[in-house]
Amino acid sequence: MVKNQEDFTHFNAQGRAKMVNVGDKDVTERRATAAVSVFVSRETFGLIKSGGMKKGDVLTVAQVAGVMGAKRTPDVIPMCHPIALGGIDLDLSLDEEKLSVEIKATVSCTGRTGVEMEALTAAATAALTVYDMCKAVQKDMVITDLRLLEKTGGAHGDFHREEEA
Repeated sequence: MVKNQEDFTHFNAQGRAKMVNVGDKDVTERRATAAVSVFVSRETFGLIKSGGMKKGDVLTVAQVAGVMGAKRTPDVIPMCHPIALGGIDLDLSLDEEKLSVEIKATVSCTGRTGVEMEALTAAATAALTVYDMCKAVQKDMVITDLRLLEKTGGAHGDFHREEEA
């Protein structure tokens, strides 16, 4: 179905990109959680687990990077509003069976627009940092399955992804 120009929220009358005005939206509690996986070799996994990576503690540095990524989202994603974030929490865990670093990022605020992009950016930034910290040992790591797990608040209601076991 062909859409009319009016159907697109991020274009002005001249067809150029614009940031949507959220000034009239209600201020509500908003929260979003995103996740991503980084698959590594057995050697890389062992170095991460033991703290033996030459660049330092991979999980701690990736956690801090994820927080920084969430805070910088409007600087790297066009049309994202700067948001006064209330909280950013990253959970990084090692899955020995899958040989992966599992990352979950939860972001919250009280505001007029959601924090899904901040949660996704936090997770992606943490995953990229894992790669950066380990690339001297392994170049064929795989970052995969970046996804929104849930979001609450706002006019569009709540979303909860059904994860496969």
